[in-house]
Amino acid sequence: MGAEKQYIDLFQKEREAIYSHSCNEMNAVRNVAFENFRRLGFPTQKLERYKYTDVESLFMPNYGLNINRLKIPVDPYEAFKCDVPNLSTALYFMVNDSLFSDVKPRKGALPEGVIIDSINQVAKKNPELISKYYSLIADANDSIVSFNTMMAQDGLLIYVPKNVVLQRAIQVINILRSDVDLMVNRRVLIIVEDGAQIKLLFCDHAADDKNFLTTQVIEAYVGNNASLDLYCLEETHAKNVRLSNLFIDQKADSRVNHNVITLHNGITRNRTDLVFSGDGAECNLYGCVIIDKLQHVDNNTLIDHKACNCKSNELYKYVLNDKAVGAFAGKIMVRPGAQKTSSKETNQNLCATKESRMYTQPMLEIYADDVKCSHGSTVGQLNDAALFYMRQRGVSLKEAKLLLEIAFISEVISYVSLSPLRDRLRYLVEKRFRGELSKCIGCKLCQ
Repeated sequence: MGAEKQYIDLFQKEREAIYSHSCNEMNAVRNVAFENFRRLGFPTQKLERYKYTDVESLFMPNYGLNINRLKIPVDPYEAFKCDVPNLSTALYFMVNDSLFSDVKPRKGALPEGVIIDSINQVAKKNPELISKYYSLIADANDSIVSFNTMMAQDGLLIYVPKNVVLQRAIQVINILRSDVDLMVNRRVLIIVEDGAQIKLLFCDHAADDKNFLTTQVIEAYVGNNASLDLYCLEETHAKNVRLSNLFIDQKADSRVNHNVITLHNGITRNRTDLVFSGDGAECNLYGCVIIDKLQHVDNNTLIDHKACNCKSNELYKYVLNDKAVGAFAGKIMVRPGAQKTSSKETNQNLCATKESRMYTQPMLEIYADDVKCSHGSTVGQLNDAALFYMRQRGVSLKEAKLLLEIAFISEVISYVSLSPLRDRLRYLVEKRFRGELSKCIGCKLCQ
């Protein structure tokens, strides 16, 4: 029994308080999650999906938890102006693991029937909506997921009813705020019913120079002929640990575009599991990672083709400097009977220094005979010929390296469908490569 003992003891001691600050629908699965966590313990690197990140050591420090749901003294509307120019998003804030509840006018009214609110608040009026979806597709046999289910006391619900199309993108800014080292267990439930469409932008930021550990579980249900665009941008700091788990279920003829971008971090592990449960669905998974110093990013994906005529495309790119460590493990599973599957998986990596390390493991597992699948991975360094060509034309070595790195990563950014966000990301990526703090203009929290 290692790092998990302190959390087993904590849960048993504070069980009543944890339950009292949550809704019945979240509490209904809490005990099972606790038993799963106690049985499994934290994952070790002997497990295939965790071989590149020592998760247990990340939980060893003694983090504080806000079990009694004390109000955090911050007004993000005044302190954090992180709007992407010209994007005109509907803006929401999560402070640690809770939706910022002080009601202020938001930009633009939501269409009728759309719900963006805390899980606890929705459970008071419509408990059936929560119980119908909550904790159904999240992997109960993953101990980090079980830990989150056991400890999370509230979360964010995003619900789009049948045939409703949101023209305006929804932006959720996750702010880590604390006067002491803190653990945050964030939960998000996304429900996009048949024929509905939504674009979501999640931005992660750290407001204080403290040690943060965040576990996050996102469950996304995408109905028949529905569409979900989900962009996740991390700009935190070197003291932040982020363990994110995204589970997506796609029904027939649905479409999902997911783009995860890591610009600033400490240690990050992103897990993405996507299941095609209906025929004719399509998904695009993109990843962009820029790391240096001692930063660590591990992306682990699984695309599970259970239905026929589904199409998946996956592209992850890394640029690593200094002594940074990157990892990518992506698996495409084609089940028996999933005929006419089309799948492509690509991981391309640029190690700009000899000290940086990249681990890559693309995988295919196919049990159908009428499919079109491919996968590949490359790890390389900057092109000497290209560097020489630019230096011969008066470009400094430093600037030449920067231009090549920007060109390498720009392909992932080009797949962002929101043009103002795409332009903003190009600006942030260039600032990141130049070693400048890529904070938003007017942001008082990062200054």
